[in-house]
Amino acid sequence: MVSHLKLSREAKVKTKTTHSTHTTTPQSTESPSPSPPSPLSPPIIAEAKANGPSRLQSAVSDAYRREKTQLRPHPRPEGKQMRNITDLEQQKEDVLPEDSPEELLPPQSVPSAHIDAPYCALAEQVRIAVILTASIASIISPFSTGVYYPAVTALSKDLGVSVSLINLTISTYQIFQGIAPSFVAALSEKYGRRPAYMLCFIIYFGANLGLALQDNYAALLVLRCVQSTGGSGTQALGSAIVADIATRADRGKYTAYATIGSTLGPALGPVIGGLLSQFLGWRSIFWFLLIFCAVLALLMGVVFPETNRSIVGNGSIKPPMWNRSLYQVLHKYSTPEEVHTLTKRKRTVNPFTSLRLLGNKENFILATYTGILYAGYAAVSSILASQLVRRYHFNEVQSGLCYIPLGIGALTSRWTMAVLIDWNFKREAEKQGLSIVKNKQQDISRFNIEVARLALSLYVVLGCCCCIIAYGWAMEYYVPLAVILVILFFTGNILTSAMIPMAALLLDINANNPASASAAVNLVRMLLSAGLIAAYTPLINAIGIGWTSTMTAGIYLAFAPSIWIVYRFGHGWRIQEAEKQKRDREKQTATSGT
Repeated sequence: MVSHLKLSREAKVKTKTTHSTHTTTPQSTESPSPSPPSPLSPPIIAEAKANGPSRLQSAVSDAYRREKTQLRPHPRPEGKQMRNITDLEQQKEDVLPEDSPEELLPPQSVPSAHIDAPYCALAEQVRIAVILTASIASIISPFSTGVYYPAVTALSKDLGVSVSLINLTISTYQIFQGIAPSFVAALSEKYGRRPAYMLCFIIYFGANLGLALQDNYAALLVLRCVQSTGGSGTQALGSAIVADIATRADRGKYTAYATIGSTLGPALGPVIGGLLSQFLGWRSIFWFLLIFCAVLALLMGVVFPETNRSIVGNGSIKPPMWNRSLYQVLHKYSTPEEVHTLTKRKRTVNPFTSLRLLGNKENFILATYTGILYAGYAAVSSILASQLVRRYHFNEVQSGLCYIPLGIGALTSRWTMAVLIDWNFKREAEKQGLSIVKNKQQDISRFNIEVARLALSLYVVLGCCCCIIAYGWAMEYYVPLAVILVILFFTGNILTSAMIPMAALLLDINANNPASASAAVNLVRMLLSAGLIAAYTPLINAIGIGWTSTMTAGIYLAFAPSIWIVYRFGHGWRIQEAEKQKRDREKQTATSGT
């Protein structure tokens, strides 16, 4: 940390030289102009060396707080001066490795003189609108899965292939649904969220056009994979946007908003798919998806702002042309640019970042258990229609309508679990001495955020088990439909409530790679859900839906202790990892110095 401070102060001196001469001389041997007196006195630095990096960080923050009246956001340089600063930033990137402190910790944990800048310059209503729009965009991937189910039989007859071969297109769709977000996430981390969205929409639009016109099985199989590639990336982008604009204190609420689309998709898809397939034919499904994609792309192209913090900071910085919405192109920026809120930009597009994040044991446990919970939710959704047709003799439309309580239950988790985890975050912050200021990010390097997020999770998991068991045995004994619909409502609510705090925690501890972290979770949950969905129907035929649901609840309980392990030891793991990376950096610095 001390060596990093020295490096930062040297860069600061170089910056002053650059501004005064309007030239960049990275190899110059001339002595730089005198820098202003350091706000850190030698006794403070000596004490920081003795007491560790946390004392140094606190000392730096206190010292710069005293200087804040002398430091104000200034207009963004242009022309030659801007080129000089860009060259200087490139020098800094050449010196600092990818795992520098700016990469290891959220930007707010790095001492800054501009501590009064809001975490997000957008108004709260605008933030909610942005996240809801991203949530609607994230619906296209799970919606495309659900809307396809009612058309399986019709496709089998029209294309002259077996139902098993049509089901293969569902499996391949899920495989690409797990893989593609890693590439989209990597692109969005470097080039921004808006270009990544537009790329997804272009691919998805073209795939649906081909699917609506195709008339053979090979084209159906290939185009479904392309459709999945275009649609699935939007889910990872939605979670990344939450990390871009929402502080940790409010992340439960905003995470719930972001998951609305992905939870409503499986519920609404079969309803609309059943109506379209029965009255207009299976091709109308893909025409509907094409039109929906076009409307969504138009909406986001006109008003949706760029949120990547390495490009727009807290939203006050004017982005490059291809990152601007039409509204931003036509209107001038009227707010001062908070240039200091920019985070370090990724230098490469690495789709394997998601896999690397899974190498962290805390990430791996959270992603795996989230995947297990989602697999149960997907399994319930996948067999609901067939079980209603078999047991209650419903048609496609009637069985599709029964998905609505499942979706409404998931939607209401915004007003149940999301509120609770935000309340618990504030309660734990008060207990641990962490101050919370509205629209200011919190430093979690010394805060046990695992306790704040997961304190209620085990109780909610027990509720999930009860709902899954009740659903299975209600179906087994042909109880009245009203009972099943009520159970489906609570199943959607409680299963979604169990996933929200884990999703929020993953964003908290991977603040510099939010899209890649979301893609990692998506990869795990798609693989697990594909396996469980494939096994569910044979299990129901062999042992009945009651015992199959009981077995699913047993899996939930068997892996539940892993969440307690993160709750108990996760904070210590993060401290150990930070210390290990610090030692590695010091060793690398010493080696390069010799």
